Amino acid sequence: MNKDYLISTNETDCPICNKVHSLEIRKRLTQAVIKEEIVDYEEVYYLCPLSDEEENEFVPAGIMDENLLRARDAYRIKKGLLTSYDIAEIRNFYGLTQSDLAALLGWGEVTVTRYESKTIQDETYDNIMRMVYENPMFALECIDRHKDRFTIEKYNKIRKNIANKVEELGSLYLKKQEIRSLYVNFEEQSEFNGYKTLDIEKLANVIGYFSQFVENLYKVKLMKLLWYADVIFYGRHGNSITGLVYKHMPLGALPIAYDEIIHLPTVKIVEEIIYEDISYRICPNKEVNISEFSLEELSVLETVATTFKNYRSKEIVDYMHKEKAYRDTVPNQIIPYSLAKQLNELK
Repeated sequence: MNKDYLISTNETDCPICNKVHSLEIRKRLTQAVIKEEIVDYEEVYYLCPLSDEEENEFVPAGIMDENLLRARDAYRIKKGLLTSYDIAEIRNFYGLTQSDLAALLGWGEVTVTRYESKTIQDETYDNIMRMVYENPMFALECIDRHKDRFTIEKYNKIRKNIANKVEELGSLYLKKQEIRSLYVNFEEQSEFNGYKTLDIEKLANVIGYFSQFVENLYKVKLMKLLWYADVIFYGRHGNSITGLVYKHMPLGALPIAYDEIIHLPTVKIVEEIIYEDISYRICPNKEVNISEFSLEELSVLETVATTFKNYRSKEIVDYMHKEKAYRDTVPNQIIPYSLAKQLNELK
């Protein structure tokens, strides 16, 4: 992505040259200071192409508010918090207004409105909203607890929506809890998880990315793509993308909870019979938004997908067996990320 590029044009009154003409609406990568930290974000601005003055750009008031929200969301992403978009998605998930979600959680009426427009939530409030999304049963308990905040009609309508989600996604929530339980001994950052605690949502998006951009993707190959993505990112930036922990196994590096992670919602599994053996083909279940990744993450994912897209499962297993990280560990041993700094070719 270029640091500065044209989005569209708009015929309007230009405050730079005081004429009505076509202004360029542009976007650029810039920085802002949020809570005493520097963050990178995309800023939208208007450019007057007719002006020869050095000051030939401006930001309308409404766009300025949107830019500030982007900067705050960049800070949220940096701190692992829900963005304003994420919060709105939680509401839409259950068909709630901003005041509905606040009432369901027993908060002040405008609390959610502030979080979606200007205020950055603290970690406690963030965790509560995240639980509402991840666990529909928790949302059901919340609305029952705060039933008096709603009219009977609205309570019945919202409760029915939530109950439908419980029925639809209850098993997915349990699957995520199962994955987390298998990582209970890796809740601290270390060289075993690449100095990043397990991020299931990021993992789901990474798996979804590979399912979209790598044809003929099977379970064994996917596990190797995950390892290469994590260790290359670790080599470049000092931490993994997903927080997965990998073990030395006969078919190469295999993440803990490998059977569970292929049931995350971004992909679907299709069983195929190949030479009388059952193989598990990984197919996309929904489109993954690449804006969920940083530019650094996308660079690594693209490198891995491009390098191994034509490899068969056996070929990528043989390739991985030659890595120092594999040769210097023994069966069932956790492969430290530090060993993976020396890769055969990819970096």
